Amino acid sequence: MRALQVDRSLARFVTARVSSRPAAVRLTETPSPTPPGPDWVTIRPLLSGICGSDLATVYGRASRWFEPYVSFPFVPGHEIVAETAGGERVVVEPVLHCRIRGVDPLCSACADGRTNRCENLAAGHLAAGLQTGYCNQTGGGWSASLVAHRQQLHPVPSGWSDEAAVMVEPVACSVHAAMSAPPGAGPVAAVIGAGTIGLATIAAIRTFREDVTTVIAVAKHPEQRRLARQLGADFVANPDELRRAVRRATGSWILDNGQLTGGADVVFDCVGTSESLSESTAVAAPGATVVLAGMPGQVGVDLTALWQRELRLAGAYAYGPERNAGDRHSFDLSMQLIAEHDLGRLVSARYPLDRHSDALEHASHAGARGATKVVFDLRQEKRR
Repeated sequence: MRALQVDRSLARFVTARVSSRPAAVRLTETPSPTPPGPDWVTIRPLLSGICGSDLATVYGRASRWFEPYVSFPFVPGHEIVAETAGGERVVVEPVLHCRIRGVDPLCSACADGRTNRCENLAAGHLAAGLQTGYCNQTGGGWSASLVAHRQQLHPVPSGWSDEAAVMVEPVACSVHAAMSAPPGAGPVAAVIGAGTIGLATIAAIRTFREDVTTVIAVAKHPEQRRLARQLGADFVANPDELRRAVRRATGSWILDNGQLTGGADVVFDCVGTSESLSESTAVAAPGATVVLAGMPGQVGVDLTALWQRELRLAGAYAYGPERNAGDRHSFDLSMQLIAEHDLGRLVSARYPLDRHSDALEHASHAGARGATKVVFDLRQEKRR
């Protein structure tokens, strides 16, 4: 089958990082993966999204933290709507946790249902891989075929488009981020970043967080600003306007060095850069929570505000049963959110595998080009 593949090649990663081209991935012919057990099935991707973590990989910018949790060569793609052999459309929940790996006894996190915190991502009968799309035994969505455990598959609601279905996984990440701040955190929330995760986080706050009454969004580009308002932001600011927007919403003062006396009660950083983290801590009120929803790499941040203001910095990775929503799973909440806000419309562009360089370039500059989610369209691959 045809697939986009990442090899363990230092030369490719260095070339990608230096040239700013997606040189770490190549289009190749490779055998279809074989189901590793009786509870596994072969599925054929229809659409597969391009995530920020995928871009970090193919452009050679991914953190070395992930090295123990991938197995080469791997086929990327973890945002997947696919078709089973029986013709049923499914979305993939990609985390490769204890139950899927056949690990017994389960780690404490998996026993508690927190599979996103699994301690055995390199154990069991599978090769290392934190998710489908990073494990060489499962394959990934950027291909004509992959394998998945039955526990990973969620039926697509009747009448949904493939575009709506491919949004389930990234929107579930946003739901988990929105629900990660403690209940009753406070009435003012700031959301930094208006890509897929940022926009879906705004919608999730508005739908599931009754304790938040004011949402301030940071968006660089006109289409991002339009969508942020449409999905529920009360105020939309350019990056250099955020502190003034938070000051007005909270009645704070701005000191001579630009520091706020107060700030937002909860901040969702949906970017994950040094700049966004610095701004997150700068606009967070004393005692506030900063939720890191965007995947960071190695960053340099002055953490004095974290210490002096007793801020809580919380990561929000993947999904699971949401304690603040009666233990409903993030995927279920994601499907509700997609239906209520028509989030399938955030799919802006579709590319065949042949045009993977164009697709990845488009995704890496999506906001500036008026796009949100860029996907690979595999619907013709199965006919080859």
